Amino acid sequence: MAKIVRWYGKTDEEIKALPFKEFLNFVPSRARRTLQRDMTPQQKRLMKKVETDHKNIRTRSLDVIIVPSMLGKTIKIYNGKEYFPIEINSEMLGHYLGEFVITRKMVTHGSAGLGATKSSRAVSAK
Repeated sequence: MAKIVRWYGKTDEEIKALPFKEFLNFVPSRARRTLQRDMTPQQKRLMKKVETDHKNIRTRSLDVIIVPSMLGKTIKIYNGKEYFPIEINSEMLGHYLGEFVITRKMVTHGSAGLGATKSSRAVSAK
């Protein structure tokens, strides 16, 4: 039997049917304040693509809050090097797109070179 995923006791169909004002009651205050203000032009372009069922949705905007109209869509988010496809589900509602893409690479340092430490200066290069 498949597990039914619920968000605040609501299924995906119920969430999509929620009016936007009612959805705002379920998100944290920072996201609520951001959604109540007007969107930037980049965010408006992204929302237009989402609402028109555009197939290849790509964005560089990491500061977009995930809303119910994005449920079930795959959005490719730019991390600075390439676009990562992210499948939007109900657990992501109210979060930013940037939270689901790693934009920084872990630093890996190599071993110290010849002359990098005082003891290695005495060693011959041969």
